[in-house]
Amino acid sequence: MALRVRLIGTTSEEGKCPTLYEDLDTGEIIVQGYTVTDVCETKQFENILDGESFVRVPRELLTRFAPKE
Repeated sequence: MALRVRLIGTTSEEGKCPTLYEDLDTGEIIVQGYTVTDVCETKQFENILDGESFVRVPRELLTRFAPKE
């Protein structure tokens, strides 16, 4: 089944990231942002599973658009 998403909101200009989406089938939130790839930074994170990654988003994006429920 193809992924179906709804744009929740963005704080970027001209359609660039960061952006929040909702997966219409699961209700999960999908975050678009710049990937954190620096090994010195990522080694600080814990419990990283295969396939997981980290993205940077401004706090304003989450406080303005993240669902409260």
